[in-house]
Amino acid sequence: MSPAAIEALEREFEAKGHLEVDEWASFLEALESGELAATRLDGNGEWLAVSWVKKAILSGFKAGGLSAWDWPGGAFDRPAFPPRRFGPDDGVRVVPGGSSSRRGAHIAAGVVIMPPSYINVGAYIGAGTMVDSHVLVGSCARVGQRVHLSAGVQVGGVLEPPQARPVVIEDGAFIGGLCGIFEGIVIRKNAVLAPGVILSKSTRIFDLVEAREWIGEVPASAVVVPGARPTRGDYAHEHGLSLQAPIIVKYRDEGTEVSVTLEDALR
Repeated sequence: MSPAAIEALEREFEAKGHLEVDEWASFLEALESGELAATRLDGNGEWLAVSWVKKAILSGFKAGGLSAWDWPGGAFDRPAFPPRRFGPDDGVRVVPGGSSSRRGAHIAAGVVIMPPSYINVGAYIGAGTMVDSHVLVGSCARVGQRVHLSAGVQVGGVLEPPQARPVVIEDGAFIGGLCGIFEGIVIRKNAVLAPGVILSKSTRIFDLVEAREWIGEVPASAVVVPGARPTRGDYAHEHGLSLQAPIIVKYRDEGTEVSVTLEDALR
């Protein structure tokens, strides 16, 4: 879809608050091709939400209804969001065993989806990314190229409010098993999250290398591990209570590369 056609589609939606059947089909196709997305990068390197895209997706839910889809095990969902089907020409490996995605998700050639995993409408997944078992990629979340989402990773999505930025994971990041990434936090290029790290946009991340704190993003090439810090007050001291405190222990080096190298043979 050309930029002019996308602009026309936006004007139609803003004027009517919904898309007609043929416009909706074009909207889903543009999302799937990556020509349209729920996030964009501004000139300052900041990720922003594309609010009209999120509003349009919401309009599909608001239209209501329930349809039965021809899908293993049966599926009943909003008519606006049928399951997405793949063919050999898509270049996506969907390993048998219970994974699914909704239409309107961009899943680039070279992506591997291990079972069971789920990719929601509006999500964007770049080429060469591994979506391992029990991974959730939520609505409108963006995952870059050659990212590894290890088993059990949860990438939170966000549709409301429309101006809220979804989670963004930039190219080359390695997300360890059972990590949770929520509420629009940005994981910058080549960052590494050790297993079990939980992050949201309000999480305070302590950088031992730069002697500073980060909120709302993990810097490029940072290596983050789970940590803890003591809580204040007599009661907390009496009971030995502490709070989660993700810690940047180093930035990627040769040792890190050995442990997170992505094998082309698996893709």
